[in-house]
Amino acid sequence: QVQLVESGGGLVQPGGSLRLSCAASGSIFSISVMAWYRQAPGKQRELVASVSSASSPNYADSVKGRFTVSRDDAKKTVYLQMNSLKPEDTALYYCNADIRRTGSTFWLNYWGQGTQVTVSS
Repeated sequence: QVQLVESGGGLVQPGGSLRLSCAASGSIFSISVMAWYRQAPGKQRELVASVSSASSPNYADSVKGRFTVSRDDAKKTVYLQMNSLKPEDTALYYCNADIRRTGSTFWLNYWGQGTQVTVSS
């Protein structure tokens, strides 16, 4: 079984910073794209940032210059460093990854359970 487990969410004041982590575990042969999505109350889930081993990171326009996505393939972990946080960044943040399991020839997409980020004074 493959799992994605997020951590690092919390309550922060506007202008503050948080670092989210997402660790993949289980019988994993390879991980392709790793990404962060978020969903605010009453809104659709949106892509925040993504990173693969073969290309530059990709960011939503709303977070460019403030958020940085990175990954540690040895630890099967993706990070999201969030700086200059704004109240509109408040959302449930989800980790997402395309994973090929050990012994399998195809790729599946997995989601974490989400971690809450609240930006408020």
